[in-house]
Amino acid sequence: MNTNTRISAYLRQAVQRQRLLDTARQLIAVPSRTGEGGAVADRLADLLHNEGFTVERPAADHPTAPAVVVRFTSGKPGRTLQFNGHLDTVHLPFVPPAIVEGRLTGSGAADMKGGIAAAIEALRILRDTGALTAGAVLLTAHDLHEAPWGLGQQLNALISEGYVGDAVLLPEPLCDHLPIAGRGNATWKTIIRRAGEPVHEVMRPPEEPSVLAAGAELIVRLGRLQERLSAQSDPLAGSPSVFVGQFHGGEIYNQYPQQCWLEGTCRWLPGTSPAEVEYDFRALLTELARDTRTRIDVEWTFIRDAFYLEPNTPIVQAFQQACTTISGQPLPPGPKLFVDDGNSFYGLKNIPTITHGPRAGGQHTVKEWVDIDDMVRVAHLYALTAVFYCQEPQ
Repeated sequence: MNTNTRISAYLRQAVQRQRLLDTARQLIAVPSRTGEGGAVADRLADLLHNEGFTVERPAADHPTAPAVVVRFTSGKPGRTLQFNGHLDTVHLPFVPPAIVEGRLTGSGAADMKGGIAAAIEALRILRDTGALTAGAVLLTAHDLHEAPWGLGQQLNALISEGYVGDAVLLPEPLCDHLPIAGRGNATWKTIIRRAGEPVHEVMRPPEEPSVLAAGAELIVRLGRLQERLSAQSDPLAGSPSVFVGQFHGGEIYNQYPQQCWLEGTCRWLPGTSPAEVEYDFRALLTELARDTRTRIDVEWTFIRDAFYLEPNTPIVQAFQQACTTISGQPLPPGPKLFVDDGNSFYGLKNIPTITHGPRAGGQHTVKEWVDIDDMVRVAHLYALTAVFYCQEPQ
């Protein structure tokens, strides 16, 4: 048995499955819709404080739910690895925790309280075993992640205030590949108006423009834009896109409406400026308003920038070494189909971030679940990655 295998076995034996499960259940048991994460942050802070960790509570522009920060250091020089996660959940009816056939269920079980619990357990076993012989681990947990109720404001404040490591592990529910590239995302809502009042269809002035026709023309023009965007491609992230998800107008079937609105998303590839994406979208609307004699306003909401992870960085090497030690092979590279906090770390500070969490499902539904055995695996993997990564560079 080589040294890496011995360290891995030592860490795996130190994982306490029941302690990990209890932590996840305690977090799930506290409702924490986005923007309302104060109580669950307090629960996590109390839990960590009671276990002897020194807990910081920076407000990070969200004083009703201060973030939770813990620093665990070996006392020797080395890199700092950050475990980061969000404590908030989407705005759906609350579901309490339960165990069903090897799975932990409940609000936030998958996204991402099960993953946070695994990261916490990794921190504990590094403390309990003394296996971290260099560097440090920084744990951060926060609110305001889930759009549209939050836009990452609290994490962005934490990053700007210096609560960052040299690299980040992010336990979102993605576990079958190593996400290397992902698109940025913004949402938009356009409101198309004409000057007159809503009237019965037979009473409409013949010279009045049709807002519904303008909305239909917008869909046509966005379709042409999508065709052009499809010509661009990244082998992992795919193509940039523009998407229409809603089109609403009028109040009853025979009313000539005064306004209508459409809503959708724009996504772009790494290396593309979000400001340019927004500029081009607004320019398309300006041209349409002129051609249809309507007024068009847009609400443009930037969610996250695009994401890229350099495959040869030290964190990827350490993570893949840990994966190989535990399972016999590294993870294959692949895309990141969603935006997460890794996009913020990359976009704001160019900090390499790996999204990898326990096997889970039902995200953004009332039927969330996370595999308990895989929570144990992730705790083991995070701890082993920290041991490999935090060693002082030679």
